[in-house]
Parts: sequence; C-alpha cells; structure tokens
Amino acid sequence: MESFSLILAIVVVTALAFDFTNGFHDTANAMATTISTGALRPKVAVAMSAVLNLVGAFLSVEVANTISKGLVDEAGIRPEVIFAALVGAILWNLLTWLVGLPSSSSHALMGGLIGATVASAGFGAVHGDVLVTKVLIPAIAAPLVAGVAALLATRLTYRMGRNADAKSSEKGYRAGQIASAGLVSLAHGTNDAQKTMGIITLALVAGGAVAPDSDPPMWVILSAGIAIALGTYLGGWRIIRTMGKGLTDLQPQQGFAAQTSAATVILASSHLGFSLSTTHSVSGAVMGAGLGRKGGVVRWSTATRMFVAWGLTLPAAALVAAIAEWVCGFGDWGTAVVAVFLITSSAAIWKISRREIVDHTNVNDHDTPETPAEEPAGVVTQAIAAVTPPPAGPSEDLSATIPAPAAADPQAPSATSTV
Repeated sequence: MESFSLILAIVVVTALAFDFTNGFHDTANAMATTISTGALRPKVAVAMSAVLNLVGAFLSVEVANTISKGLVDEAGIRPEVIFAALVGAILWNLLTWLVGLPSSSSHALMGGLIGATVASAGFGAVHGDVLVTKVLIPAIAAPLVAGVAALLATRLTYRMGRNADAKSSEKGYRAGQIASAGLVSLAHGTNDAQKTMGIITLALVAGGAVAPDSDPPMWVILSAGIAIALGTYLGGWRIIRTMGKGLTDLQPQQGFAAQTSAATVILASSHLGFSLSTTHSVSGAVMGAGLGRKGGVVRWSTATRMFVAWGLTLPAAALVAAIAEWVCGFGDWGTAVVAVFLITSSAAIWKISRREIVDHTNVNDHDTPETPAEEPAGVVTQAIAAVTPPPAGPSEDLSATIPAPAAADPQAPSATSTV
C-alpha cells in the first residue's frame, strides 16, 4: 500500500470530489435524449447510467495514461500543483452546472492541470504536441464527426422506416435508444472516469507514493468508478434539461441516431487514448439529429451559449488553477486558504441553485427562460432544410408541422366567400 502524506490524501479526496461533479455534470451526455423522448423514466435512466459508468471504468486505462504520463512532465510536479488544478476544474464544473450549460469536464480538468503546471514549472513542463494531437484536435473534430454522423443516421432512419407502422416503429426505436444510451454510459465511464484515475496517479507519482510511468493501482480505478457512478446517479438535471429540450426537440428515431453516433465516436477515441470530451461528442450528435429530421429546428441561441462555454473552459479553469497554485506556493497556510475558498464557493453555488430547483419531476419542462420552447429557424437550419429531405412517412410525427383544421364557426366566412 502506498505511503500517504497529508497533502497527498487531500489531493486524492479532492480528485474524487471532481470525479463526483464530473458524474452529475455529464449525466446528460448519456441520458438526456432518453429522458426527453420518454424512453426511460428519469430516475431509472440515471440509475442505469450510474451502473454502466462503474462498469466502464474497468475497461481501459489508455486515457488515464494520457493524463498521468503524456500531458505534462511528471518531474517537478508537486501534489499541490495537482490540488490547484482540481480546484479550477471543480469550480468551472459547478458554475456551468448552475447555469445549465453542458461544458466539458474533461477540458476543465485539462485546463486546470495546464494552468497549475505553468504557474509552478513554466510552459516547458507542458507537452504541447500531446495537447494538440490528443486534446485540442479531438475537441474540434468530435462534435463535427458525431454531428454529421447523427444527421446522416437520422435521415437514413426516417427513410428506411417511412412505410413502417408508426406505433410499432416508435416502440422499437425507444428500445434501441435505451440500448444506445447504455452504450454511451459505458463509453462515458471508460473515458471520463479514467481522467480522474490519471490525475490521482499523477499525484501519487508526484508525492513519491508510486514509481514514475506506473499504471493506475486497482484501488484508484475502483474509487474513481464509484465516485463518478454516485455523481451520475444524483443526476445533473439542469444540464439534462438543456441537452434534452434546450437544443432541439427529439423523437425516438433521432435520439437513437444521436446516441449511437456519439457512443461510436467516444469508444473509438478511448481505444486510441484521446482525452475526448463526451460533452462535445453528444452535443454535436444531438444537434446533428435535430437537423436531420424534416422540420427539425436547433435552438441556436442555446447552442451559441454552449459554444462560448466550450471556448472558455480551458482558459478559465487554467486561470483559476494558476491563481490557486500561486497561493498554495506560500506554504501550508496557502493550501488551507485555497481549500477553504473551494469549499465556500461550492457551498455558495449550491445555495444559489436552490432558488430554482430542477429535478426528475420537472426536467422535461422546457418553457423556461433558459430553454425557450419556440425559436425561429436560424440560417444553418434553413440551409439544411434546403437540402432535399427524406420523404415524410408514417413514422414521422408531422402533427407539429401541420396545423389542425379550425373548428367550424357559423359566423366565419366560407372558403368561397369574396371580400
């Protein structure tokens, strides 16, 4: 068993706290579309996702090794640097959860680690080639690839089912959506739980508890899997609302296409060791599926806010972590000040969130200022709609696009009346 110092124990506990926030922050990635389409009840969905997150944590350590061995130079990294990195990541996770924006927990962790490392050891301690090839490029490519795949899959799905019975087709797609949601949950555990494993392993190496270039110990894998599963079970209902109803309104066919596309991208990246953002992948897939249905509309005001949050994640988490590392540099009292600040800020954010409670009972209520029910079609939506859509079939719900006939009114003029 590794020997622990007090600061190393604090870092491990803080890393598991980040993993917990990662769980409830990213529950939407797996279950938002399943909940919004009614394929599963909210509490059942998050319970299923939690179990599969735990299972996924044991499937691979490639992403964990990217974090612990590839992104920054292990030499000269102190446990206090890891602690400061986690402070930046946790606070960004909580702030974006408060406003219901599906930002990337992965990039928050990366940004925190980079900012704290630069503040401690300079820019030379960051491996720029790994940052570009395994973090930044996947961050841009993942939502595009998942979005295009989901758009094409949605159109193909409607085309193939245009002659099918509407009720049986919808029932089948709901079942398929549950299966694909389980696959996303498994992929999320495989990708995101590993990031905490990597950061704890890096801390253990920095504290001299394990040898450099070590794989994560079994207790690290188990504790990271449990922490992310517990966070997932609580459910990040605010972000689930945004992802499931705020970006677009999905039908089961679209939900199935979105989740299958996202899961494929996430699992492939995990196998290659890319520290991919599951949030970016799933968000891109949801928007692609929204554009893939005839008459579908993506709410670009919500999407724009989300894109801004994505762009701010790395620098914002890096800045907070760099400041935290600077304060920790004053010694034990500086570390204590940062710890008190983290606890106080987290408590304040939670208290603010109680002013408007979002939970499993109202997660699908989307007529709110954050997620308006109606929004005019934007330029991108109109451009996609200009492309020849698949023929409308019985499996498509056209009730939203065809107005119901008005009730007969004896006072109203007839269709043949002249003015």
